[in-house]
Amino acid sequence: MPDSEAAAPWIPYGTEIRLNRHTHMLGTNVLMGGSPSLVMTLSPRAAELLKRRSFTVTDELSAGLAERLITTGIADPSPETLPALDTSQITVVIPVYRRPEQLRRLLTSVNLCLPDHHVIVIDDASGEDSEAIAQHTDNYAARYLLLDKNRGPGEARNAGLTEVSTPFVLFVDTDVVLQPGSINLLLRHFIDPELAAVTPRVLGLPGNNCGWVTDYEDARSSLDHGPDAGLVRPHSPMSWVSTTCILARTEALTTGFSPGMRVAEDVDLVWRLSAAGWRVRYEPSNRIYHEHRTTAQQWLIRKYVYGTGAADLAQRHGNLVAPAVLAPWAGAVLMCVAVQRRWSLAIAVGLTGWAYSSTVRKLRGLSIGHRKRYLMAGRLVGFGLTTAAGQGVALMVRHWAPGIVVGSLFSSRARRLLLVSATADTVWEYARLKPEMSPAKFALARRLDDLAYSLGVWKSALCSGSLRTALRTLAPTRPTRRT
Repeated sequence: MPDSEAAAPWIPYGTEIRLNRHTHMLGTNVLMGGSPSLVMTLSPRAAELLKRRSFTVTDELSAGLAERLITTGIADPSPETLPALDTSQITVVIPVYRRPEQLRRLLTSVNLCLPDHHVIVIDDASGEDSEAIAQHTDNYAARYLLLDKNRGPGEARNAGLTEVSTPFVLFVDTDVVLQPGSINLLLRHFIDPELAAVTPRVLGLPGNNCGWVTDYEDARSSLDHGPDAGLVRPHSPMSWVSTTCILARTEALTTGFSPGMRVAEDVDLVWRLSAAGWRVRYEPSNRIYHEHRTTAQQWLIRKYVYGTGAADLAQRHGNLVAPAVLAPWAGAVLMCVAVQRRWSLAIAVGLTGWAYSSTVRKLRGLSIGHRKRYLMAGRLVGFGLTTAAGQGVALMVRHWAPGIVVGSLFSSRARRLLLVSATADTVWEYARLKPEMSPAKFALARRLDDLAYSLGVWKSALCSGSLRTALRTLAPTRPTRRT
């Protein structure tokens, strides 16, 4: 567990700090954001520094503010402004199962990206491909370890981890191509003594476009967590990251990946690190490229497999696996809208009004005028409704999709709810992502993606003997007030 009692801020002078997209300025001296959510009243000096949503650390006071904003998840440091660290402190661990040519391509990119590298290739019992894998490993002066039986990527990484003696370890899969300079920037984040791991943005490999599947994956891959940096924590805007490529502090990985997990081992690792007091960061300014699956069959099977990890995660982490995090009043509003009755609309309006008046009362302790307080309450309630609507749509078309589809066979209200949710989700995602494919093809791919994943979730729930894995939602804790 990291030592959280540092005597002085660890942020170096010259570091640029930026409020992340999920942080809201309420007036001129109040921030709302972070994970868990909090409301922070700023001093006049802090408010002046943040009036453009970013500032540069120049003294002890601004360093203290920067550390507080970063540790609460309200702001992020620009990696280009952090001091460079020695990349020779990194050992690269590559789990490989078959695919020798992808390994050769990856090793070439490692040579270009990390000149002073140490590489360990873990052959996860690749059978007839083992000879070619060993040859490529030898050609690139890497170390080769052959496992006696296939154990899955998590345990293959663990086998490599036991051989690591450097302070940092880079786990990277064979279908990845690294970019020069990308790992150097990731390493800079470890100036934070409580940072356990950091991951880059994963984009589709250029030139690998083979039709509508890769068009969709280039726009909406499960491995791509988007353009916004941030801390990775359960029930936050960034609740997990893929370990397709992850740079970690070796001492933080005391137990490595959980044995026996062949899917969702990345989610499990992040949640265990968070529970142990470490931080995990996502840094999208660092980009690597991934060879996406190109056939519909491969793609749908992989989406289904992702979903099957839900029950195992639920057994290990309980409510952290809940697909939605809804305040009670917002959940009640969604239920009223879903039942589609005249009386339910009136109740939804009444609940929203109650939430607004309650928020106004909670804001009375802030040093702001009455008008700003009312405007601020309106923004907060509007934000809550928008967030709840987005999660509600996701529940309808993804997590609860099999049940809703069956229900629509017998209920016109269920059919309307499914149609409206699917249309809203498709229109929103198409406008946000601007994929290089027609709206009709995107809509079909989007629904197949959700359905395959949902079937995996429900299969795992049924096999575990509990539907709670698929059906559970969770109300969040109340925002914390800080000054």
